[in-house]
Amino acid sequence: MSYAKQMLESDNSSIVDTSLLVATIEALNDCAQACIADAGADLRGDDVGSMVKCIRLCLDCTDVCTATVGVISRGTQYDEAVTGPLLQACVAACARCAEECEHHAKRHPHCRICAQACRRCEQACRELLAAARS
Repeated sequence: MSYAKQMLESDNSSIVDTSLLVATIEALNDCAQACIADAGADLRGDDVGSMVKCIRLCLDCTDVCTATVGVISRGTQYDEAVTGPLLQACVAACARCAEECEHHAKRHPHCRICAQACRRCEQACRELLAAARS
């Protein structure tokens, strides 16, 4: 059982489904880790100049995911004015990063893995956003 799940179930004050919140937290953490690892792998490659956009988007995605997971991990009352824009920014950052990584996926397996993590996170954030608005 993940720590996110244990913490959220121990408090049970969230207004959204705990399993959906846990899935989003895990997707955000996985995405941030994949993006930072991908940026590092890109920097170690022999064609860094052609990977600048990918590196930048990976770093942006890492920062957005990290900020978003920090806010939603609190499990307190959902404040649409704060959490909604963060989730929307995460959807946008993950989509752009995945799109860029998909361009490099055939040459760089780390980009393929990063793109998959970004797409999973993008979907998880969309689902949490939709659930919180209903």
